Amino acid sequence: MENLPDCPQCNCKYVYSDGSGLICPECNFEFQPSDVEEKVYKDSNGNILVDGDTVIITQNLKVKGASSSLKKGTKVKNIRLVEPEDGVHDISCKIPGFGAMMLKTSIVKKA
Repeated sequence: MENLPDCPQCNCKYVYSDGSGLICPECNFEFQPSDVEEKVYKDSNGNILVDGDTVIITQNLKVKGASSSLKKGTKVKNIRLVEPEDGVHDISCKIPGFGAMMLKTSIVKKA
């Protein structure tokens, strides 16, 4: 099965190919695969991040509900880049001692 992009208009994941183009069954939007741009995630230094990278936190972070904060220099392994639901946090990761957490790309650097 092909890995087709989501609809750029309504974000529907059920896009199908119709010969030379792609069609969204929910909003009937027709588009070309070349029209869809891949989002590029960059760290605070401008390095490109990909899934599975290891990053280092560049500033101390207060964590809601935790008695301590995340210290500058904490290494986070095996990050997962996600489309931000809240428009801000685009890294999903697990931090030892804190658990699952969402981070911003602007506060990490590639290790």
